[in-house]
Amino acid sequence: MNATGRVPITAVTLPRAGERVPARLALTGVWSALRLGRGRRLPPAVLVGAAMTAVVVGTAIFAPVLARHGYDDQDLSRSLLPPFWLPGANPAFPLGTDLLGRDLLSRLVYGARTSLAVGALAVLLAGALGVTLGLVAGYFGRFVDSVTMRLVDLQLALPPIVLAIAILTVVQPDLLTVALVLGLLGWVQYARVMRAQTLSLREREFVLAARVLGADSPRILRRHVLPNALGPILVIATVNVSAMILAEASLSFLGVGVRPPTPAWGSMLSESRDVFHQAWWTAVFPGLAIVWTVFAINLLGDAWQNRR
Repeated sequence: MNATGRVPITAVTLPRAGERVPARLALTGVWSALRLGRGRRLPPAVLVGAAMTAVVVGTAIFAPVLARHGYDDQDLSRSLLPPFWLPGANPAFPLGTDLLGRDLLSRLVYGARTSLAVGALAVLLAGALGVTLGLVAGYFGRFVDSVTMRLVDLQLALPPIVLAIAILTVVQPDLLTVALVLGLLGWVQYARVMRAQTLSLREREFVLAARVLGADSPRILRRHVLPNALGPILVIATVNVSAMILAEASLSFLGVGVRPPTPAWGSMLSESRDVFHQAWWTAVFPGLAIVWTVFAINLLGDAWQNRR
């Protein structure tokens, strides 16, 4: 054990041929990324980021409880009602209504579901694709590595948001389609980091020992390389959730994201452009929701990265 209290990988006893790898060894990389240090106080940034993220997640989970009205219930007689603290407000609509008389609070809480679902699905797809390609390219090298890196170069040469707009303009975008498109366009960073990690790990003593003991490549990748390379990937995934949420909001604002009547914060901002000077709350509340969510996840991800 070194001065920081961590157990070096090289200090872990290697299993014998045919012996199952202990869970402690298999999860070394994941545990190194997740733990914040035993006996240490959590920094304020972690607590604040975790609390803010918990608010968003809790809002999405309990949306049916928090929403007083259906998110697509329209009534032109209550169009552009102000929030509860302004004259002319209706207590039944605490954050006011939009141009079509829909309750802003209901649309905001259900919009949290849309944003988190797209962000999580896109990151899972991008991470799975990027980690797989980077792992294979870094371990086998040569032709596989060359082809993968050329795909990376091609992807980097094309702006992701422009590609997403082009694809979603052709297809009928819904929540799942938007998540798939963002995931397929966001795998590059995962592949590059995983490739770099694999290139380093494949020459480490425990990998060489496993190879000498007769372990085949799939087993080495699955049981030795991947668990020890997941630390940076988990940090990237945490930060990229906010990037995917912001991308989904941008696409919805441009009219090529999640289509109505499904509520989305970006489309709510887009709908508020014509009435902003008359009803500022139709733009401010969705904008604050986006800022809150992106800031919370970035704060948590940055604090996590700094503690590794």
